[in-house]
Amino acid sequence: MAKDDTERIEREIQEARNRLAGTLDEIAMRADPHRLADNTKQAVVAKLNEPPVKYTLIGGGVLVVLLVLVKIFRR
Repeated sequence: MAKDDTERIEREIQEARNRLAGTLDEIAMRADPHRLADNTKQAVVAKLNEPPVKYTLIGGGVLVVLLVLVKIFRR
């Protein structure tokens, strides 16, 4: 094997290692439980702050309170 071939192969191996390291770092970042929990929390809060969802939940809460009050005062 010529010296150029050896250097080319070593360079390709190093490039492959660098790509693999980058891929592993990205996988580790994506699979981080704290990051996943934070992203999920942000998505849920954003969804709950949408007017149709927010007002539906408020209406449901008011209905539950009214039903509890009716149940209490009917005795």
